[in-house]
Amino acid sequence: MKQLTLALDVMGGDFGPRVTIPAVSKALAENPRLNFLLFGDQHIANPFLLKLPEAQQSRILFHHTKKQIENDVPFPLAIRQSKDSSMRLAIEAVVNGQAQGCVSGGNTGALMGLAKLLIAPLSNIERLALTSLIPTMDGKSTVMLDLGANVEVTPKHLQQFAEMGNIFAQTMLGLVYPRLNLLNIGTEESKGNQVLKKAHQYLKGRYDLNYQGFIESDKLMNHQTDVIVCDGFSGNIALKALEGAAKNILALLKKPSESMWMWQIVKRCFLRVLFYRYYRKLQEINPDRHNGATLLGLSKVVVKSHGGASENAFFHAINYAVQQIEADIPEKISSGLTDLHRY
Repeated sequence: MKQLTLALDVMGGDFGPRVTIPAVSKALAENPRLNFLLFGDQHIANPFLLKLPEAQQSRILFHHTKKQIENDVPFPLAIRQSKDSSMRLAIEAVVNGQAQGCVSGGNTGALMGLAKLLIAPLSNIERLALTSLIPTMDGKSTVMLDLGANVEVTPKHLQQFAEMGNIFAQTMLGLVYPRLNLLNIGTEESKGNQVLKKAHQYLKGRYDLNYQGFIESDKLMNHQTDVIVCDGFSGNIALKALEGAAKNILALLKKPSESMWMWQIVKRCFLRVLFYRYYRKLQEINPDRHNGATLLGLSKVVVKSHGGASENAFFHAINYAVQQIEADIPEKISSGLTDLHRY
């Protein structure tokens, strides 16, 4: 059974080892092939590490460093001060071949900058794209990119995102001819800025892509498409709006009223009888289950977890990285892009 090693920035995120170590434990328990290289302050991590079973501890190699990149540090300063930080050491472990992928919940700008600086990009790709699978109401998933790596893009960048997203959907979702759409403020060809209009006209002529035209943000979770392409500014706003709406609805359904007995009656009669199916679907679209965004366009797997991720959410980010490593996503995209640009 081939072993798989992940490098992990233990200090990344809002909660550090309090979340990352229990998530590691859960991942180790579920995947017997998985090992970890952990980078961070061992004095802070030890109280959580020592709680793990000895069998799990034997599959963890900890590299101590007191240095970490804070979330509020500006991007240029974060890069300059990154030497020997837990985030940089985790990425370097991937570069050196000690690990097949990296997961961090730390400073997004620093993670992207260091990944671009240290890991070779794929050929024919000018910009990385933060890419994730967003849930749909029928229990399936849609690929969405970019989710925040590029505030401003050109039509060519959107074209490249479409090409990468197409291959990503084929591999991760098992699709043959994924439906692809551009996110816009309307579906009419007259809507949108010049960048979107030019990208739209170009993609219309790409018969190797199943391009369907524009899609509006109210259809993102309706499974009307398999790949949603956008700039990072629009994508990040849309994604956080979806996550916030899902969390608020789940919180509303779970929150007891001032009268506990009355709430129990309402919950039992209203949710279980009238909206049972929809309540279960809301559980399926819980953002925690879909945590993790890939820096697509690199020759290695690097996954960004939400900084405020819970233990369960961080576990799902780890799983997301493992799935991509096992599917050999960087190689699939590289060879797919080579085939596309050969003709």
